Amino acid sequence: MQDFTERALDRACAAGATFAEIRIVDRRSESIEIKNGSPEAISNRTSYGWGVRVVVAGGWGFASSFRVEKDEIDRVVDLAIQIARASATSKKEDVRLSPSEKVQQSYRTPLKIDPFTVPLAQRIDLLLTAEGLLRQEKAVKISQAFMTLFSEKKFFANSEGSYIEQEIIECGAGLTAKALKDGEIQVRSYPNSFRGNFTTGGYEFIESLNLAEHAPRVASEAAALLSAPQCPSKETTLIIDGSQLALQVHESCGHPIELDRVFGSEASYAGTSFLTTEKLGNFRYGSKIVNIIADATVPGGLGTFGFDDEGVPAQRTQIIDKGIFVGYLTSRETAVQLGQLSNGTMRADGWSNIPLIRMTNINLQPGEWTFDDMIASTEEGLYVETNRSWSIDDRRLNFQFGTEIGWEIKDGKLAQMVKNPTYTGITPQFWGNCDAICNDDHWQMWGTPNCGKGEPGQTAHVGHGAAPARFRNVRVGVMK
Repeated sequence: MQDFTERALDRACAAGATFAEIRIVDRRSESIEIKNGSPEAISNRTSYGWGVRVVVAGGWGFASSFRVEKDEIDRVVDLAIQIARASATSKKEDVRLSPSEKVQQSYRTPLKIDPFTVPLAQRIDLLLTAEGLLRQEKAVKISQAFMTLFSEKKFFANSEGSYIEQEIIECGAGLTAKALKDGEIQVRSYPNSFRGNFTTGGYEFIESLNLAEHAPRVASEAAALLSAPQCPSKETTLIIDGSQLALQVHESCGHPIELDRVFGSEASYAGTSFLTTEKLGNFRYGSKIVNIIADATVPGGLGTFGFDDEGVPAQRTQIIDKGIFVGYLTSRETAVQLGQLSNGTMRADGWSNIPLIRMTNINLQPGEWTFDDMIASTEEGLYVETNRSWSIDDRRLNFQFGTEIGWEIKDGKLAQMVKNPTYTGITPQFWGNCDAICNDDHWQMWGTPNCGKGEPGQTAHVGHGAAPARFRNVRVGVMK
């Protein structure tokens, strides 16, 4: 591979590129879906190819190919050079890149059991067992179990002398029970909605989920929701579980700190950001107990890796410090505009796309509370779990979320179950009303393998660490 990358880079520089980088990507995924007692889908996908990105006359060019062959190098590199020269004719300013160290290293996801070595029959049996337990609840009419494995081998090199090999292994699994009665449907999921939870790691993570152990509870809660009262409509205290809070962080903090959104180069697909540069270092994003860190080094995070797709080492960056906004996710091109170095967040969806600024693991740091004490100190409120729906405006300010289930809190105790919980807010005010966060014992990493961004659209795998937290004066339910 190193001979291949060197030849491509030499060709680019000889043709006039002032900077060039190449990525060779070999991807594989396997997924299983069990539905109502039978395998619904079993898939195995592979993708292999390479792309080269160059700067010529101050403009970017990119081209790619599925043919990883030496006789394809000249054609693809020359095409990237032509595109760069064309884009330079409409540039507003020359491409500038922040300095980056020369790297010659390798990285592989730490794991105990390579999930791809576990026999397919064994994986199917695990899911069938858990899914069968969902169907023991008569009200459950649709029962599903999921498992997905990911592998990505990447070879990166640039004209500054870096050469990096990486292998990222990911896996995850989950359950969903759908109960129906009189035209109404209620859903419960474990350990999270949208096919479960995911990690960078081995099959030991899937085993640790204990799907069969949790299946009876999931099914019974789905059935109970059919007769539960609707979520009340009022302003109240809201306690959010870790899985839902992870998505809250994703949508209302993770996306607005992407510096390309702030500069407007990412706008048409999913909007820009309210966290504009004059706010850096002085804007109060949340209360003093809110601390958020972007951490591409945390074990098990779906946004954990060795190096980003510009060859910048994985890093840990403070984003919110005691409620104050202090940091962005940056690339070499955007960081230099702030007089900074890249903090290593550029990643591409496979070999055929250019890298974009993507979330790594955007983690809400734990607080000091136990969950029981948080409930006990709440006189009146609502506790909600597991995302069901979300909506947020194109600047990441005004949001509304729905969850699968909720419980009223009365006199410091969880009371009756309620269905169809929703809540709404404005990002800085909402986080400003956070007055309690659970401690390390309740903190967990949550993986999101379907984060969309870019045009053409790309899908990234990102992570969020969170523990349950409490928010005062939140509007819940359908407000009249």
